[in-house]
Amino acid sequence: MPSVSQEFIRIIHANENNLKNVSVDLPKKKITVFTGVSGSGKSSLCLNTIAAESRRELNETFPSFVQQYLPKYGRPRVGRIENLPVTIILDQKKPGQNSRSTVGTYTDIYAQLRLLYSRVGRPFIGYSDAFSFNHPSGMCPRCEGIGEVTDLDVHRLIDFDKSLNDEGVINFPAFTTGAWRWKRYAYSGLFDLDKKIRDYSPEELDLFLYSPQIKLKNPPANWPKSAKFEGIVPRMYRSVITQKEGKRHQKLLDQMVSTYKCPECGGTRVNEKVRSCRIDGNSIADVVAMSIDESVQFIRSITDPIANELKKELELRLCALVDIGLGYLTLSRGVSTLSGGEAQRTKIAKYINSSLSDMVYVFDEPSAGLHHSDIRRLSKSLMRLRDHGNTVLIVEHHPEIIKLADHIIDMGPHAGEHGGEVVFTGSYPDLLASDTLTGRSLRHSVPLNNRPRTPAGWHRLEKAALHNLNDVTVDFPLGVLTVIAGVAGSGKSSLMQLFEQDWTGPIVSISQNAIGATSRSTPATYLDISDAIRKRFARQTGQAASLFSFNSKGACPACGGKGIIVTGMHFMDPIETVCEVCDGTRYAPEVLQYRVDGQSIADVMGMSVKEAVSFFEEEPFKKQLISLDRVGLGYIRLNQSMSTLSGGELQRVKLASHLNEKGTVFIMDEPTEGLHTDDTLKLMDLFHQLVDEGNSLFLVEHRLDVIKQADYLIELGPGGGNAGGNILFTGPPGELLKSSKSVTRPYVEENLQH
Repeated sequence: MPSVSQEFIRIIHANENNLKNVSVDLPKKKITVFTGVSGSGKSSLCLNTIAAESRRELNETFPSFVQQYLPKYGRPRVGRIENLPVTIILDQKKPGQNSRSTVGTYTDIYAQLRLLYSRVGRPFIGYSDAFSFNHPSGMCPRCEGIGEVTDLDVHRLIDFDKSLNDEGVINFPAFTTGAWRWKRYAYSGLFDLDKKIRDYSPEELDLFLYSPQIKLKNPPANWPKSAKFEGIVPRMYRSVITQKEGKRHQKLLDQMVSTYKCPECGGTRVNEKVRSCRIDGNSIADVVAMSIDESVQFIRSITDPIANELKKELELRLCALVDIGLGYLTLSRGVSTLSGGEAQRTKIAKYINSSLSDMVYVFDEPSAGLHHSDIRRLSKSLMRLRDHGNTVLIVEHHPEIIKLADHIIDMGPHAGEHGGEVVFTGSYPDLLASDTLTGRSLRHSVPLNNRPRTPAGWHRLEKAALHNLNDVTVDFPLGVLTVIAGVAGSGKSSLMQLFEQDWTGPIVSISQNAIGATSRSTPATYLDISDAIRKRFARQTGQAASLFSFNSKGACPACGGKGIIVTGMHFMDPIETVCEVCDGTRYAPEVLQYRVDGQSIADVMGMSVKEAVSFFEEEPFKKQLISLDRVGLGYIRLNQSMSTLSGGELQRVKLASHLNEKGTVFIMDEPTEGLHTDDTLKLMDLFHQLVDEGNSLFLVEHRLDVIKQADYLIELGPGGGNAGGNILFTGPPGELLKSSKSVTRPYVEENLQH
């Protein structure tokens, strides 16, 4: 085969996941959008083939000495890829869940601000490090730069009416009587084991509760030689509260630990000395507490000539965040509190001013969580990346982003094993004229709901003032489908949080992180059908049911039943690679010899929900599988790790377990995220069915197809953060077209004219 022009990236014979020997060319230095229904193979081609191969080959360019410290990426199932540049993936995963990471530190803007204050701030208190809340010279001594303090109630942890020899004296696992941590107190020789804690002398009590680590002078014989004694309170803080063990016992800890804003620094993380240094009356803590929109104005107002160069750099970085629609955030906002869409856009802003060119930037649904007005801003940022000489690859469903494409690759024709083929390549006008599912969906215009249901009743929420809400009073309609609309950060989620707290009837609130999505949790374990499947295998093969569990005897010895090998990267995000021994099936090889109806346990657990419905025709749990199919998840596999599902998919898994309820209030946060237009319409049919069955639905949504089909709208705005928090419109969709305040109205009007 002759070599393709250097103007194209050529993929030859890709077979990753459900891809069927795909060969396709992508134009370089253009925007290519991958479309198709969920599960059609978009991510398999874009992320798991192109991006994965680029990262693997880049690592192989380093000397072997360096390679041993780099993550090992598996080779994707592809014949070869030609003309492949270096790839940067900008997905919706939040960068490192570190409590010390803020929007300011992640984007390096805080480092620039520290430099600015060390040069221009008065009085002079020191150089750049002196302003860092991660440095001893700048951090608040009380909270150590976290901004929050955690208080442990010792009376909830310890029963003062018991002695160390009594059962339950310390109310925490590993400290229980006889446990190894209990022995550090019982075997120390410092305490009378039969004496009640409340009878300890002040010195004994202080030693027992608060002693720092000390070496015992004359320890008893059963005391470990290298061990140090430490009071129970510092021990709890050091090895439980701030560690993974604390997360495992979160419910128990919540009863004895209270976390609140640090009273010494007011949550600013920095000490009094740092707060005393000001520019035009504002300390560095004041600046990071401003919205990014406001901080741009502050930087522009600085007149000191020493600041000129730093002002340019700061303005450039701050404006990148504003231009992409994140002007409502503050630089002090913790990265772990951002939504997936906000995290992705923060990453884009970080790269937008990069001097690198001829790179490939890969995006996974950048429209997530965005109002139409924000999508226009995002589009400009994506075009800037392209115009700087880069190739931009986007997996996307949103019509506005698809329209932006220079080139489109439509995958299909359907999901799972019925997908994995390129059904169209070409321009947006050509896609509109095509007969693919995507082309037909884009041509189909959803009409405005001109016959909205009449509410069965109302629930009034008065003077709502959480976060940026401005004392708003709202009447929520019951027995209908209501959409809560508005730009990102306008107060939608805050309003629904207060409504949820105020509502006393049955309620199902499904946020995008509503399920503990660990690598061991799967749709089969969540729906509680794994046991029934294992029992069927045990019954028909004569083996123990535990042999067919990847959490028990059947686990692959190499990955321990995870299906992936996780490489810790210290200060970077961990790297996950598919286990080469079990090829991601999670099971030990010897387990796979046992078959039921010709299928091994790995074959069955690897089935899509739709395939499993047919395979388990006679099983009572078939109805749970049908529920998953009804919420548009027929393409996901039974053994798929929940941690690989998008926020929208996680919500729909949870919704599937509530489909038969009546008289319930449902609150959902962007349930159509990650859905093809065709799948969105199917999900809307299901929502209307839930309302017809006597439920009330409240959807926080941006999709125009959903807004147009609602019975009632509540719109917040007009902007995000401090510029939001007001009610712009309430009423049926037809009346929205008469509203002079609505930010959403022009986009609905424009959509209706197509």
